Amino acid sequence: MVREAYLDYDFKTVTQLVLNFCAFDLSSFYFDIRKDALYCDGADSINRRACRSVLDQVYHAVTVWLAPILSFTMEEVWQTRFPDLQDSVHLRQFPTMKPIWKDDELAAKWAKIREVRKVVTGALEIERREKRIGSSLESAPDIYVDNADYVNLFDGMEQTDLADIFITSQANLIINKTNDDGFTLADVSGVSVMHKMAVGKKCQRSWKISAEVGQDADYPDLTLRDAAAVRIFDAKNA
Repeated sequence: MVREAYLDYDFKTVTQLVLNFCAFDLSSFYFDIRKDALYCDGADSINRRACRSVLDQVYHAVTVWLAPILSFTMEEVWQTRFPDLQDSVHLRQFPTMKPIWKDDELAAKWAKIREVRKVVTGALEIERREKRIGSSLESAPDIYVDNADYVNLFDGMEQTDLADIFITSQANLIINKTNDDGFTLADVSGVSVMHKMAVGKKCQRSWKISAEVGQDADYPDLTLRDAAAVRIFDAKNA
């Protein structure tokens, strides 16, 4: 769509498309979920490496998309990463996305996951407003799902995956059950959320609350995941 808008000299649409992509798809969703893996996973983590691959593709696309409009700024961004006076972002061509990347079924699945996530976010906002929590990482919500459209969305996901998606320290998915006392949204039927406080101590690296904190004698303030990542880092930089 960006390419077509440029061909029509419709620079306003180009700006809106790229801004919405950065604000809604990246910042408020993908980055929100993946920042923990990017910042805190070990260097050899598959999740972290996959995230870095995505960021590389996004970087190349966004800098080129905006180069005709923000010519000096995008050149500065490009030269910061690739400091070569013989190269320039303005020598790049607009990226052609691989057809295999367009997966309508997967997109529909994640659109529904975002609907469930919206209910969890709404429940946590109430807890924040009432000063019962200061951060979503203090929560370990129970998510009740009794809607055929949502029941199988999380198949194969572990509890840590759920917590990453909902930006909580823990999360518990309860399938084919309802809770009349839970928080609901009228436009997301069959999903209710009960807030519970996360159990454990706060990790001083990821800020997640976990019962694992204190189990590693060498790094008593960290979860086991974070302790392993720091141990590898320390060994390489000793």
